[in-house]
Amino acid sequence: MMTGIIFTNRSTGPISVLFILLALLGQWLQRSFYLVGLAGLAGFALLAVPAPLAAKEHFPLYPSIRANVAFWEDIYSRYTTRQAVLHDSVDLNRVYTVVELVDRKAPMASRINDLRISQAKDKMAALFDALALGTAPRTHEERRIAQFFTGQPKSAYRKAKDTLRVQIGQKDRFYEGVIRSGRYMPYIRSVLAAEQLPLELAYLPHVESSFHPRAGSKAGAYGLWQFTRGTGQQYMTINSLVDERFDPYVSTRAAVQFLKENYAVLGTWPLAMTAYNYGRAGMVRAVRAHGTYEEIFRDYSQGYFKFASRNFYSEFLAAVRVAKRLENSGLAMDSPDKTHTYRLQEEVAFNRLRAKHQLEHAEFIRLNPALQKPVLAGERKIPKNYLVRVPVINNLQQQAKRAHPAAKLAAPQIVTTPKTRLPAASRQEKRPGYFHYTVARGDTLSAIAQRFGVSKETILVANNKGPHNPVRVGDRLVLPGKRRQ
Repeated sequence: MMTGIIFTNRSTGPISVLFILLALLGQWLQRSFYLVGLAGLAGFALLAVPAPLAAKEHFPLYPSIRANVAFWEDIYSRYTTRQAVLHDSVDLNRVYTVVELVDRKAPMASRINDLRISQAKDKMAALFDALALGTAPRTHEERRIAQFFTGQPKSAYRKAKDTLRVQIGQKDRFYEGVIRSGRYMPYIRSVLAAEQLPLELAYLPHVESSFHPRAGSKAGAYGLWQFTRGTGQQYMTINSLVDERFDPYVSTRAAVQFLKENYAVLGTWPLAMTAYNYGRAGMVRAVRAHGTYEEIFRDYSQGYFKFASRNFYSEFLAAVRVAKRLENSGLAMDSPDKTHTYRLQEEVAFNRLRAKHQLEHAEFIRLNPALQKPVLAGERKIPKNYLVRVPVINNLQQQAKRAHPAAKLAAPQIVTTPKTRLPAASRQEKRPGYFHYTVARGDTLSAIAQRFGVSKETILVANNKGPHNPVRVGDRLVLPGKRRQ
């Protein structure tokens, strides 16, 4: 990995097509040296990194996106997940109404909330039709909405029906994410500092996952940094046994490298950040067509460059602002885990390794979230070269262990040499501490947890599921302990 130098583009104008094509060619030829080769081809200098720029220079707040940033600040700090905001998807100044929702854990919550949102959208569409026909607004709310269209033709009301959008508030989820971020922020910042990248990039997981390592999306993106399989496989191990997208530390190094390459190709952080969502090749095409970020934001609409991609940089700026305010408010945040890591020199059964370190099932999985179901179920062993993460033994534990050698107060000494091999497993270590359960119709996570005497969190952790990734009929769950009838 290259450190200490970056490929800089000192031009403040549009990036040339030649530069973009040469950058992509250099990456394809040889990732570790692509910047050097590209510098020679393009005629640019390979320069030592200058003193860090101020955040506002790295991440400018363009006039054209002020309304969007303000909108996302409200989503992150004003509206909760029990509120649906009806707004215009093009002009985010137009917030039409806010729908109150029931708690998503309440019976039939999804159906009730969908109905409330649908009724609100129908009511707004009917209002737009009436205003388009020349009907005068009657209530205070109708007059407020009509003011958004002052000076525009009545046809603008009908166009507004097509750009009506719903956004669920995130205030409570964002607050929880800031608390969780305390566990990972020091490490993320250390990786960014080592690569001499702006430390503000550490706030990106607020947009992607609310700092939940097991977050997943409908598009198949997972983990703290929401990598898809295709992109993630360029930087991490992703297979049926190990999926490093779920490892917050490995995926952090991957995300930093990905962002660094985006910046090397595109030359500005607004473009590099947007490419994180939209894809690097797509942003190269957008730059070729429109040149600058502001022109792309205003005019580009090709392919999958829709609402999410257009707003991604604005969401990031809003997240940085809201998170910093919460951090400065004295909010108590989670503390980083104190851990050691070492690589396995041979494949090892999950329960054998867990027993060696005297860790509870859920705790071992929490520290090693990349392990997948075949490994957790004992069907396959943890593969060779897997990076094991275990807790650091504190001084009090070490003293107690010396005073009472027979007591199981701490994990055995952790050897970090690459030659580490495990002793032969005892019969007890080989005994499986898990069983399988297939989710049946009518099962809920709470019911399964109560039936088998385990916590909901333990089930989620053991099966690599996040809080918003529920169990479904037919799922074959791994449950720790002994089966109960």
